Amino acid sequence: MSVVAEARMLWHLLRGVRREGSHAQRLQQFYAPQAAGYDAFRERLLHGRRELIERLPAGEGARVVELGGGTGRNLEFLGARLAGFSSFEVVDLCPALLRVARARVDRLAQGGAGNVRLIQGDATDYQPAGAADCVYFSYALSMIPDWRRALDNALVMLRPGGTLGVVDFHLPRRTGVSNRFWRAWFAHDGVWLSHEHLPVLKARLEPVYCDERRAPVPYLPGLRVPWYLFIGRKR
Repeated sequence: MSVVAEARMLWHLLRGVRREGSHAQRLQQFYAPQAAGYDAFRERLLHGRRELIERLPAGEGARVVELGGGTGRNLEFLGARLAGFSSFEVVDLCPALLRVARARVDRLAQGGAGNVRLIQGDATDYQPAGAADCVYFSYALSMIPDWRRALDNALVMLRPGGTLGVVDFHLPRRTGVSNRFWRAWFAHDGVWLSHEHLPVLKARLEPVYCDERRAPVPYLPGLRVPWYLFIGRKR
């Protein structure tokens, strides 16, 4: 990413998400000017995405759904596995990000992965035609105002014994200056951190893998943001 493009991206981030309008309208307003450079800019911030994909036990013939899939960047982490899935659905509310995803999916289809479907839809109510073997959220749950409803919806679409994966920012279960800072810093850009994600996930699913970590943040030297990776099985 060029210096000019990066400066432009920072300017949009500093402006933040507007408060008026529907959730879909706010997403489009915020991300449309950033869509072309979204992936390059956030590669240094969104940690653990590749690891989540590699740990998901979705094999040949699986039906997979990514809720809040944005630009479809995670498709590339799947490599040769992608073409072997029965279906792969990427669901997102933001048309600007889905346009980037469409170009990516067209390229992947030329390489043999023609099983990907893009859906402009809401993670809180979209349902695929058949039960999914694997559903995941990659830095999406914290962006959904009613994240509990999105989680409920994901569990409804998942077959018994199916896998749910989540990688996202969060707040460790303690209070203090650090948590207050991260809550305010992310909220400016429409990301709502919570200390409730992991307890709810552990209660609703049979945990297969769970880890909490911290990682550096671009332009904030010395600070490390908390994030988690969770994989669970539907009981």
